[in-house]
Amino acid sequence: MAGFETKGLAPTRRAALTLIGAGALALTGASARAATDDNEVLTEAKVLRDPDTPVAGNPNGNVTIVEWSDYNCPYCRKLEPELRQVVQDDGKVRLVMKDWPILGPVSVTAARTALAAKFQDKYHQAHDALMGVSSRLTEPRINELLAAAGVDMDRLKRDLAGHGSDIDALLKRNNEQAEAFGFSGTPSFIVGKYRVPGVLSMTEFEQVIADARKAKMN
Repeated sequence: MAGFETKGLAPTRRAALTLIGAGALALTGASARAATDDNEVLTEAKVLRDPDTPVAGNPNGNVTIVEWSDYNCPYCRKLEPELRQVVQDDGKVRLVMKDWPILGPVSVTAARTALAAKFQDKYHQAHDALMGVSSRLTEPRINELLAAAGVDMDRLKRDLAGHGSDIDALLKRNNEQAEAFGFSGTPSFIVGKYRVPGVLSMTEFEQVIADARKAKMN
């Protein structure tokens, strides 16, 4: 798989980030040990194909977008409907959704709860409910939103207890990948081979997707 590049609107912001699965890391200033550690974290299977990570869009799409997000992140909330619209309109984008709760304990609770809902096939309902509010989340509000979204709350408690270690392991993997890519906040993205830290408009996302398809063909 081709190496990831930083994708900005200006060509001067592009830089090789990593050769995923190719045994090399090109992060400026990374030590040999860090490079080895990051190369273990940033394999194609772990970043793009983690079986525990929820996927939206077209599961067989020819371009993959990986999103790292936090339910208490206002930028993530603002971007969510636009990103979903781009994915829907394109029809050939696979969206990998990595919960990255970095904004406090309630963010961790929200991410763990949404991921627990996956065991009753309600992750996407939980995700949309938590992203669809404008105020900062609290634990009671999380429970209220998920119940209103049709999540079986008794089943959710059982799944949190029974699958808690698996959920925590997934969140740890998500965090390790985000840090290895050098992301500093949410939302952050990989689009094809491009690393996209920060918020893009619908038009900019469409352009990066087009660039990713073109790069895949070369």
